[in-house]
Amino acid sequence: MRIAVLADIHGNLAALEAVVLDLTRRGVDHVVNLGDSLSGPLLPLETAHFLMARDWVHIAGNHERQVLSQGSAEWGPSDTYAHSQLSARELGWMASLDSTRLVGDDVLLCHGTPRSNSEYCLETVEPAGVRMATAQEVEDRLGGATAAVVACGHTHVPRSMRSPRGQLIVNPGSVGVPGYDDTVPIPHVIETGSPDARYAIIERHGDAWESALISVPYDHRSMARLARQRHRFDWERALLTGYMS
Repeated sequence: MRIAVLADIHGNLAALEAVVLDLTRRGVDHVVNLGDSLSGPLLPLETAHFLMARDWVHIAGNHERQVLSQGSAEWGPSDTYAHSQLSARELGWMASLDSTRLVGDDVLLCHGTPRSNSEYCLETVEPAGVRMATAQEVEDRLGGATAAVVACGHTHVPRSMRSPRGQLIVNPGSVGVPGYDDTVPIPHVIETGSPDARYAIIERHGDAWESALISVPYDHRSMARLARQRHRFDWERALLTGYMS
C-alpha cells in the first residue's frame, strides 16, 4: 500500500497541481490531506473546488477551525481573506471534515497532534528558536495513540521520526508555504530554505512502514506575484525563497 500524504496547501493551487502530477507519476494507491488547505492570500476558492472534486481523505486543520469561527479573535489576514472568497458550499465542506481520521488499522491522520490541531508534534518552540522535539516530548504529544503510523502536519517542516514505541511519525512538510512566522506560543520563525512544494509517500512492506519525503519544483514565482498583489510581502518572500528573513 502506497499513500501520498499532503498537508498545509494554504490555497497554493499551482503547488498542489505540481504535487498531484508528481504523485500520479509515482503511482500511489490513496491520497490523504491533513488540512490547512485554503487559508492564505492566494487562491482559496479555486483550491477548494480542486480538492472537493477529488476522492481523497481530508481532515481539518487549525485554519479550517478558525475560518469557520466567523469573527473569531484568532483570525488573521489569511483567514479573513479565505473566508471572504468562500461561499456556503465550500464552508459546508470544511465543516464536514473530522479533525482526526484512522485509515485502516495502521495510519492515524491528524493536523498537529492527535489531541490538538494547533500543537506542534515533531518540533518544539523555545526562546532560542525552534528545535526538533525530544523522544519524550513526541511520546507525550501522541497521547497514547497506538497506530503504526501517525501522519501530522502544521509545522510545514518535512520530517520522519520513530516514537519510543517504534511508530513511524511523518510530517510531509507544506505543499503551499515553505516558511512563516508566528507568535504562538512565543514568536518564532519556520524556514525550509527552498520554494519547492513538499509531500510524502508512506508505504507498507509486509508489517513494516517506510516513508519518503519528496520535494517538487513548480512555478512558485507566479504565486509569489499573487501574494505581492494582495500586499502580503511576508508570503511573497517565503514563496520565493523558503526563508522569512
